Amino acid sequence: MSEKQKMLAGQPYDPADSELTADRLHARKLLHVLNNAEPGDGKRLRNVCRELFGKGGETVWLEPPFRCDYGTNIYLGENVYFNFDCVILDVCEIRIGSNVFIGPGVHIYAATHPLDAELRRTQEFGKPVTIGNDVWVGGKAIVCPGVTIGDRSVIGAGSVVTKHVPVGVVAAGNPCQVIRKLE
Repeated sequence: MSEKQKMLAGQPYDPADSELTADRLHARKLLHVLNNAEPGDGKRLRNVCRELFGKGGETVWLEPPFRCDYGTNIYLGENVYFNFDCVILDVCEIRIGSNVFIGPGVHIYAATHPLDAELRRTQEFGKPVTIGNDVWVGGKAIVCPGVTIGDRSVIGAGSVVTKHVPVGVVAAGNPCQVIRKLE
């Protein structure tokens, strides 16, 4: 099994692997174009988004700057909006549904590390993240590895989402907790 296959399967892998390093460099080049484009260069940026994302580059709306590890492990539904300064660490699949609003400064992490210090020097691993349809993630929220956020839910600004969030709720805080159900 290649290091990339291990990474995508959520197994420990070597992030210094040459294939993974080349894939991250490719993403950095696309992000450089995206983050430094002149306003009004929509057609070129749409092509960059199509190449960057695993799915959904046709309808995503990004406010630069935007950062990610690979991009190709990010699968977007229709009409996803990323406000300014979003970061996605996509070492495993990150799936975001349709009509999702991601506030400014939101970080979504699939990447994590071994707790053992010696292993941490040479390995990392990931846990997939899923965000349902019609979700709003408030500014500066952090979505941790392995989390699922249910359809129609709202995550309060500044929240740290460490556990699954059910369908149709408002959740907020550190750690993020359900505050109430939506009607």
